[in-house]
Amino acid sequence: MKRVDARGLSCPEPVIQTKNAMASREAQYEVLVDNVVAKENVSRFAIHQGYQVEVEEQGDDFLLRIKK
Repeated sequence: MKRVDARGLSCPEPVIQTKNAMASREAQYEVLVDNVVAKENVSRFAIHQGYQVEVEEQGDDFLLRIKK
């Protein structure tokens, strides 16, 4: 499983980092973001790629668990 730490980045950078991680074709990813816009954009991108997304709030951050 690949993990992407995209905290402190503004869109579209979290989506680009997630897309680059997905090039490895793994079945599961974790993406850590620190704002609602990034959470929504990464979730939308992953769903359009055929993945399921679970979101867990961790303080001020969001952990997105992305899996096939």
